[in-house]
Amino acid sequence: MPLILILKSMMLTTQQKNRLLKPYNFSAGPAMLPAEVMLQAQTEMLDWHHSGMSVMEMSHRGAEYTSIAQKAEADLRELLAITDDYAVLFLQGGASSQFAMIPMNLLRGKTKADYFNTGAWSEKAILEAQKYCDVNIVTDSTANQCTTIADKDTWQFSADAAYVHYTPNETIHGLEFDDIPDTGDIPLVADFSSTLLSRPIDVSRFGLIYAGAQKNIGPAGLCIVIVRRDLLGDTVAGTPTMFDYKIQDDNGSMYNTPATYSWYLAGLVFDWLKRQGGLIALAEINQRKQQKLYQAIDNSKLFNNPVDVRYRSWMNVPFTLADDSLNTQFLADAKAAGLLSLKGHKALGGMRASIYNAMPEVGVEALIAFMSEFERKYG
Repeated sequence: MPLILILKSMMLTTQQKNRLLKPYNFSAGPAMLPAEVMLQAQTEMLDWHHSGMSVMEMSHRGAEYTSIAQKAEADLRELLAITDDYAVLFLQGGASSQFAMIPMNLLRGKTKADYFNTGAWSEKAILEAQKYCDVNIVTDSTANQCTTIADKDTWQFSADAAYVHYTPNETIHGLEFDDIPDTGDIPLVADFSSTLLSRPIDVSRFGLIYAGAQKNIGPAGLCIVIVRRDLLGDTVAGTPTMFDYKIQDDNGSMYNTPATYSWYLAGLVFDWLKRQGGLIALAEINQRKQQKLYQAIDNSKLFNNPVDVRYRSWMNVPFTLADDSLNTQFLADAKAAGLLSLKGHKALGGMRASIYNAMPEVGVEALIAFMSEFERKYG
């Protein structure tokens, strides 16, 4: 149902209705969720579909919740065109738990894995993998402060790697690959936490995709893993039962009680994405949003984005002010204007605007207008 119709149908004050349309939350994660999804969750909070129960109160093995879980998986498979030879898992522990689970499950008797190092999340994955195997660094962007990615002809792959891991989009640095690396027959593993569902991808190019939900999918507490089933079943000795992908797949992600409410909300987001026209439609909107914002930054004398234009992130746009003494004023004025969570990550400073699927184009336009006015006053 369109947002305006939902708003009209609800007993909300004018102030409450305005808050659902604005302010705009640019947090990198947990991040803004679609207002329609939040409203639907609100209406279903106490009594889901006349079941007499909140989703939070349901048995995860009951018919009601089983229908929720099955629909969420079916909708995600439809959105990404995921074939049956891939398992789709709804796990706990966030994407960071996958830093260990991936080598535990995918080394499969080998002792080496290849990793791209293009930012903070790549580094965390590398540090964890080094507990289980030798790690070869394909390319390292830290020497250039993670502002660009070296040319492909300089990449150093290992012929005997069990898998190749990369982070398509670095949430903190705003550095994004412009293409999927070609790894031949070696399974490609990707941390899609901050970019999954922002546009179509060819899942068949990957051995495993994982994504923490709290950026572009739903609330925190859930991690989605999409993994080729032929890669499952040969874990490192001592792998905990809960960390075995095959066991999770065999049990429908319900070996233990899953993060039921996060899974439910993710399902509402998937349904919302379908109503928007799917990932092709979302890609067109997201491309316009990032183009407008980068153009405004590039045309400014006060604001700057340091990332190589070839590898700028669609989802996470870091920027700095020419005069750092204006940072506090910028954030205070932005908050007063209803533009929230623009403070950059502590590792980089400055600002960061995360413009995930739930951020409407008008929200980006509001930020651009604010930045223009701020520069006029203080630039």
